Amino acid sequence: MHSVTIPEDSEVFGPSGASAFSRFGYSAAVRAGNLLFIAGTIGRRPDGAIAETIEEQTEIALRRIEEILRLEGLDLSALVDITSYHVDIHQHLPGFLEAKQRLVTAEPYPAWSMIGVSGLASPGLLIEIRATAAYPD
Repeated sequence: MHSVTIPEDSEVFGPSGASAFSRFGYSAAVRAGNLLFIAGTIGRRPDGAIAETIEEQTEIALRRIEEILRLEGLDLSALVDITSYHVDIHQHLPGFLEAKQRLVTAEPYPAWSMIGVSGLASPGLLIEIRATAAYPD
């Protein structure tokens, strides 16, 4: 088992995003066997600001997942399971789906569960996405 470390100079996470893992005591992702378990990612820009729209937050969260996969020599096609947590899911679902369909295009598509929640870790966050990827056999 090993964990994925986000470099401090990550253009996708930014310095505050990269340091958040150690500050809060968790890993960006952990490999166990042939699976990579990716912690929840959010729509925070590299400068630390929270994106204003669901489309941008979704894109940033998925780009963060894509970056974690890249660090492990994988891409979005390696995803097998995703869970997304949505504040006001009914209002934001169209914008979320628009961004998701632009970025997650490889078939077979991963299994995906969407859960409506009353809030996330910081005010202004509209979505958090966690994922599991599989390494090639």
